[in-house]
Amino acid sequence: MRTYPQPVRGWAGAVELLAGLALVVACAQAGVAQQRKYLVELGAAGAYQSFDSETKLDGAPGGVGRLGIWLPLNFSVELEGAISSPNSSTAGQSVSAKSFGASALYNFLIGANNSFYLKAGAGKTKYGGACPTVANPNQPACGSSGTLLAGAGFRIGLTPTILARAEGLYGHYKSKKTLTNPGLSLSNIGVSLGVSLMLGSKPIPDGDGDGVLDNRDRCPDTPAGASVDARGCPSDGDGDGVPDGIDRCPTTVAGAAVDARGCSQDTDGDNIPDGLDRCPDTPPGVLVDPRGCPKDSDGDQIPDGLDRCSDTPRGATVDALGCPGDEDGDGVLDGLDQCPRTPAGAVVNASGCAQGQTPNRPTPSGAQPPPQPSPAPAPAAAPPQAAPRAGAARPNVAAQPPPAGQRPAIDTTGRPIQRPNVTVPRAAAQPQAIAAGVIPEVTFVPGTARLQTSSYVALDSVADILRASPNLRIEIGAHVENSGSASDDVRITTLQAEAVRDYLVVKGASYQQIVARGYGSSVPLSGDTTPRGRAANRRVEIRPATAGP
Repeated sequence: MRTYPQPVRGWAGAVELLAGLALVVACAQAGVAQQRKYLVELGAAGAYQSFDSETKLDGAPGGVGRLGIWLPLNFSVELEGAISSPNSSTAGQSVSAKSFGASALYNFLIGANNSFYLKAGAGKTKYGGACPTVANPNQPACGSSGTLLAGAGFRIGLTPTILARAEGLYGHYKSKKTLTNPGLSLSNIGVSLGVSLMLGSKPIPDGDGDGVLDNRDRCPDTPAGASVDARGCPSDGDGDGVPDGIDRCPTTVAGAAVDARGCSQDTDGDNIPDGLDRCPDTPPGVLVDPRGCPKDSDGDQIPDGLDRCSDTPRGATVDALGCPGDEDGDGVLDGLDQCPRTPAGAVVNASGCAQGQTPNRPTPSGAQPPPQPSPAPAPAAAPPQAAPRAGAARPNVAAQPPPAGQRPAIDTTGRPIQRPNVTVPRAAAQPQAIAAGVIPEVTFVPGTARLQTSSYVALDSVADILRASPNLRIEIGAHVENSGSASDDVRITTLQAEAVRDYLVVKGASYQQIVARGYGSSVPLSGDTTPRGRAANRRVEIRPATAGP
């Protein structure tokens, strides 16, 4: 068994404490990247060498000199020489101990100027002079032997180019066997503490300016301004291919096409971004489904948003605005009317045919038309009233009796059509004049220009007045509460005013009698911002306009 003098344990304990302190200091700076590239290391240190008991030498202080070359990938190689003069524990004399070695090191870079390293190498150790020719049991170690070296240490930066260095080194020696030397196998331990001067070191550049130096940057061509992780690679939170930091729209929906700023594009302006839009050429103003394709609620080939009559019955013929016509005024819409040339005032059945008329085309279902009612005399006055739209609510108002001698018109179910007695603001002394005011109960599907069926009663009365007074001119003005941009408010109210005008024209008014204007939210009726006040600002007003010739 080999033993070591007691002082070795004390030095070993000190080295362990120093190593632990160094690791604490180094780990405190572990988040800081190495900032310089080292080339040549020139060092010197004080050392304490402890010798195997077989050498019969006491531990002794000494010195170490080093010359190292740093290589890529954090490797380095170095030459070192050490010298000490231990005393012989048996002969009472001083013996010179010299060692030389070459080692390879792997350096773990920690923080800005710190590192921890492991080393391994080989060398040669020489004890005193030549061994005597006659063996002496008390003779201390002599001669020279090959050495295998292994060690570990750390460096702590004092300045960018001056580093404190501490090291522990284990050497295994095996001397040759001679007549005077039995050939011993020895293990020595040494520790050293000194400084290293880093010659020719240069700051490590940051080629892409992302704050991660090139020696740690795994993505060295990051665009300027991009946010990066600890590896220097850009992050992309919304996965649109534009890095965070550059992305001006960091919450883009997955799958949407984006521009160089990372913002989605919407070529057709339907609020469905390109890339997700399955119908990217939708005309302006058309309402679309979640895929970006036009909706057509009533199936008349006029898409919602452009369709001014979006609840047209299936099969009815419509104009460019999506509104059905009734050419013969019998209350059965064109396209559904099987007798489109019925004389004015004739009482017709659900197919639009009077008594004795034969349909000139089959009914939509292919069935024969229902039995015809008995003929009735033509009305003496009052133009015919179109049948209410399918699904329209029947208002609970008093009905006006038909003129004397005239049978009431019937609807598509064979029941008499009740003409509601609705009062529209009028001048008291002029029954055929219209006073300015709000048309009651005229409402739209929220956010659209689609009239709700509850609006038809009041508008039918306005249409009656316009038909009876061809020279009367009016203005229809639509208003909304302040809920968005001024341009959006004007746009939606313009469409709403035009929808009212289109309805009145379908009901028999002349297009030239009506001026449609959208005022947006510029003329509020109430400053109240409660739901009740905002509802009051959503209105359609009517006022007289300058009469034509």
